[in-house]
Amino acid sequence: MMKIKIHVTLRESVLDPQGTAVKSSLHAMNYHEVQDVRIGKYLEVMIEPSDRPVDEVVKEMCEKLLANTVIEDYEYEVEEAVTQ
Repeated sequence: MMKIKIHVTLRESVLDPQGTAVKSSLHAMNYHEVQDVRIGKYLEVMIEPSDRPVDEVVKEMCEKLLANTVIEDYEYEVEEAVTQ
């Protein structure tokens, strides 16, 4: 079993209104050190090894469902031999 840790974030060129709202709230709470906030998604996916390369499987999942590649970027990390 492999654990895949996936981070999905808005591209830098895309406005992040949720991040802007969080930044404003942090400033209102006197955290003026905060310069920028970007909101994203974190996913953990457990998969069984198969005859397909894990990178191929994960990229396909991200590009078909988990990330909107028009406005989002993704990166992932594979942890092998995870037992449950």
